[in-house]
Amino acid sequence: MASTSRTRTGRGRGRGRGRGGRGGGSSSLPPPPSSTLPLIIEEFFIVIYEDPLIKKALPKKFADYLDGQEPAKVYLRAADCGPRLWTVEVLFDGQGWMYLDKGWENFAIAHGVDFGCYVHFKYEGDDVLTVKVFDGTMCRKYYYSDDEGTDDESDDDVKPCIHPL
Repeated sequence: MASTSRTRTGRGRGRGRGRGGRGGGSSSLPPPPSSTLPLIIEEFFIVIYEDPLIKKALPKKFADYLDGQEPAKVYLRAADCGPRLWTVEVLFDGQGWMYLDKGWENFAIAHGVDFGCYVHFKYEGDDVLTVKVFDGTMCRKYYYSDDEGTDDESDDDVKPCIHPL
């Protein structure tokens, strides 16, 4: 019976080729982040655990990212709802938290934000956040708009995006 402890010829013991193909110390992974690189927070999400229509806290890291550029308002754009921008006032509490306030309620109603939803934000610059809404089953809600793409200065007439079943 042949011994099970044989080693392959031409290769060092315990050194396989692995996924890299040639062995050695090279890696295709990027270097670890350096503390000197700028922190860029472009995307984040919030989970709706409480009343979906009251002001919403955004992640503290995002507020830190905007440090020194704290806008009085942001513009929300639903990812699949045309070019319409929803104006939402922003509050900063002095302790590093940023909140979506006046205007959030209208956006939330028009886009079906409810308990258990996951709301994904992508910062596009110029105080614009693109928003995607996921329901409690983690499935994305898709919408289209019959709006003609007007900038939303008057949120009094909430025109909901239409969910295409």
